[in-house]
Amino acid sequence: MSLGFVVGESKPTFVTAITQRALSVGEYIKIGTDEGEILGLVEKSSVSSAAFADVKNFDEASESTEIAEINKRDKTFTAHIGILGFLENLRKGQSIIPAIPPIPGTEITQPSKQDLEEIFSPKNDGWVKIGNLLRNKTIDAKVNLDKIVSRHLGILAMTGMGKSNLVSLVTKQISKLKGTVIIFDYHNDYTTLNIPRINVIDAKINPRLLDADQLSEVLEIRDGANVQQRVLRMAFTKHVKESKEFWSKLENEIDFIVNSEDKKLKEIRTSAYRVQDIIEEAQRRFEDILDPDMGDPISFIKEGRTNILNISELSEKQANVAVAFYLQQLLKDRKDASIARHGKSKRERNYKFNSPIFVIIEEAHVFIPKDHDTSAKYWAAKIAREGRKFGLGLGVVSQRPRSVDLNVLSQMGSFAIMKIIQEDDQRQIASATESTSRELIAQLTSLNVGDAVLVGQWTNLPSLVHVEEVKEKIMGADQSAVNAWANAEKMKEVAVESTQGLVQKDLLLD
Repeated sequence: MSLGFVVGESKPTFVTAITQRALSVGEYIKIGTDEGEILGLVEKSSVSSAAFADVKNFDEASESTEIAEINKRDKTFTAHIGILGFLENLRKGQSIIPAIPPIPGTEITQPSKQDLEEIFSPKNDGWVKIGNLLRNKTIDAKVNLDKIVSRHLGILAMTGMGKSNLVSLVTKQISKLKGTVIIFDYHNDYTTLNIPRINVIDAKINPRLLDADQLSEVLEIRDGANVQQRVLRMAFTKHVKESKEFWSKLENEIDFIVNSEDKKLKEIRTSAYRVQDIIEEAQRRFEDILDPDMGDPISFIKEGRTNILNISELSEKQANVAVAFYLQQLLKDRKDASIARHGKSKRERNYKFNSPIFVIIEEAHVFIPKDHDTSAKYWAAKIAREGRKFGLGLGVVSQRPRSVDLNVLSQMGSFAIMKIIQEDDQRQIASATESTSRELIAQLTSLNVGDAVLVGQWTNLPSLVHVEEVKEKIMGADQSAVNAWANAEKMKEVAVESTQGLVQKDLLLD
């Protein structure tokens, strides 16, 4: 069925069409040319009326309505279409743009269901369903899991638009394949995720495994307290790290500085007293977090499972140190495994994981900030650059893309972009995603909950999809304050009635 015709100036990557009806943004169309059939995506759609062109007041508008109803040629439907490539090549996963633009007057038609299924629902291994095309709901939208591990993934959206649901869905699909996933859960959103093969870990920090600067952050010695940090570096020796009584040994080293008669040490005595207080306070406040006897934290991660690392009890600085430690050790483990697999190491096996790992960092703007350096940011950037060679994929999730480091964000090979309103966020996304046009970026404000623009290597073509809801996800959704207040009031009424009943029973017994 004919939808319309190419008009005006056309280009190999973009055409304008006049159509018989208003086309939806995100709808796919087909253009027939001498070189072959071309698939296009409607990126912008508009409707104009000749009768309303010069309307200046209500009476004119009322009259124009009658004219518009009589004149069947009054409405003009215009579609701005991005050319995606030759249909035959797209079926094979190849995007080849025509060298010659479609000739004005070329007919535009609707692609068949088979055309779209071959492109968006491949039956190849590694492709899994995450939803349906937004404008073609009968077509499954599938993504390539291999590409998110080898080329990384960014999930960006406003709060409440479905980020954690998509993370849960991707995790669920990897879990079905018995893959290894690690989620750094900063807000305790995933600990109740009810899927098979899940391993929830309350993240702890082994201070023995840190360097002095990391320990300073964990103990929350304030930034700029250079002398206190110097005292800690002097005290945090190899003997302290290896001592069975870690805290006692560290306190003894501080005591030595406090009680020393050395002239230079006397000058920092006041700061040493303060470090003593900080260490004592940290042992009390962070008793459940800092554990020098826990061994290697990596040993708690289980291969072939979804590992939820609950870091919600950690302060921002502590969480930063913990995330950095895990990222560093995971990259080292995957490098060691790769070296051993290629027979380049003569040492005994010194790695834990035999298969690829996908690591997801929630609240990425906290750990990979644009405006300052953190240890987590350093290791995330290193994984973004090197991880693909060793089977370590990185997923970054954020509701504030403008605050995420662009160097890391731009190395994500695939993106799911949900509703974004802030222009700063949109500009950051445009800078990080080369395959997303300005017209498509402009549509991000109109997306509904669960809608997403998928771009990059995990999908054959840019697509607008509605993401399937994960019913196994319990937390993460908005809570109803009204219902909670009503339930609380009912509980009070029940408690009062129960108390009155007991009182009356006691009176009768008396």
